[in-house]
Amino acid sequence: HLIALDINSAGEVIDTRVITKGILNSSLMHPREVFRGAILNSAHSIILVHNHPSGNLSPSNQDIQVTEQIKKSGEIIGINLLDHVIVSKTGIQSMRSLGYI
Repeated sequence: HLIALDINSAGEVIDTRVITKGILNSSLMHPREVFRGAILNSAHSIILVHNHPSGNLSPSNQDIQVTEQIKKSGEIIGINLLDHVIVSKTGIQSMRSLGYI
């Protein structure tokens, strides 16, 4: 699953949206799906969250590329990507803390 949390200017979550449900080892998405709801909600920023069923918390190359694409798209439309968090049965990993954002 890829989930977006829409955040207002006070830092509060105003909506939680499921963007896509992937298959075993991938999930297709496009910035238009990520930002459609955020624009309608007048979000100031977003946080992305997706799961790794494998339990491996390391971001894949695809995770890194998608994060960069979403970050750049958000900068253009004025909605910041605050973080992209990977979750699994073994824990969580912030891509911001790894320096990808």
